[in-house]
Amino acid sequence: MSVDVDAAMGRALELAAAAEEWGDTPIGAVVLGPDGAVLAEAANEREKLGDPTAHAEVLALRAAARVHGDGWRLDGCTLVVTLEPCTMCAGASVLSRVDRIVYGADDPKAGAAGSLWDVVRDRRLNHRPQVTAGVRAEESGALLRAFFRRRRGL
Repeated sequence: MSVDVDAAMGRALELAAAAEEWGDTPIGAVVLGPDGAVLAEAANEREKLGDPTAHAEVLALRAAARVHGDGWRLDGCTLVVTLEPCTMCAGASVLSRVDRIVYGADDPKAGAAGSLWDVVRDRRLNHRPQVTAGVRAEESGALLRAFFRRRRGL
């Protein structure tokens, strides 16, 4: 079965928008199984949980690992996220062995899938997921820009 990343990104955008309800940066993530079915989804919860590691990607990867594979390997899975993963999330993606990372907006300030760093393609690591960038990037970017404008009172 083919993986519908556009629909998954749509869901990630919905999750991202919901994160604003509790004051978190609007970032959402969905993990798709090898068959394209949703295994897990999450939004940023750093503010909500008071946890610096509670990024959408980490939360979604943890949840997916509980329902797929051997307990932590996410072979054959796809991580779909609204913003390019940071170094922590890119590292978690590599270590979880996802096959593919699909993201919306580039993050030139902290992106680690090619913008600022390229953790996911580092040849020194033993796993390198395929990366697809720019899926519904304008929608993701608009959501983030609006959030930060409101935070800054603009």
